[in-house]
Amino acid sequence: MPKTLSRTPLYTPAERERRDASPWTVVQGVLAPLQFLLFGISLVLVLRFLLTGNGLHEAMLSVLPKVAALYAIMITGALWERDVFGRYLFAPAFFWEDAISMIVILLHTAYLAALWLGVLPPRGLMLLALLAYASYVVNAGQFVLKLRRARQDPVLPSSFGQPVLAGEMAR
Repeated sequence: MPKTLSRTPLYTPAERERRDASPWTVVQGVLAPLQFLLFGISLVLVLRFLLTGNGLHEAMLSVLPKVAALYAIMITGALWERDVFGRYLFAPAFFWEDAISMIVILLHTAYLAALWLGVLPPRGLMLLALLAYASYVVNAGQFVLKLRRARQDPVLPSSFGQPVLAGEMAR
C-alpha cells in the first residue's frame, strides 16, 4: 500500500475563523487581481519599449500604478497577517512568501528611486522594471500555491457544528 504523507493544515480552526472574519481578506481578494491586471498592462508596455524603442513614457508611467497596488497589497497583507496570526510579517505559515515579498518591494522601490533620481538610462530602467516584475511573478506564484493548499486542506465538521481541520482533531 502506498504511503501517504500527512501535512499540517495551513490554518488552525481558530486561524481559519480569524481569516474569514478579517476585513483584510476581502481587500486582499480585490487587490491581488487588480495588481495582476496592472502588471499585465505594464508588462506589455515595457516589453513594447524594449522590443521597438517606442512608448518609453507610457512604459515608465505604467509601472507607477503597479507599484502603488503592490504597496497597498503589502500593507493590507501585513494587517491581514496580524489579524490571522498575531504578527505583521513572517508568521511561520507565510515566512517564505514574506521573505520573497521583501525582495519584490526592494526591486519595485529601486525602480521608483532610479526613475526619480534619473540614475539609469531608459533601457536600464525598463530592465529593472522587468527584474522587479520577475520577482513579483515568483511571489504571486507562491501565494497562488498557498491559496490552493489552503483550499485543499480538509475541513471536517466538529461535534459543535464548527468546522475542524483534519489533523487538528488529534490535538
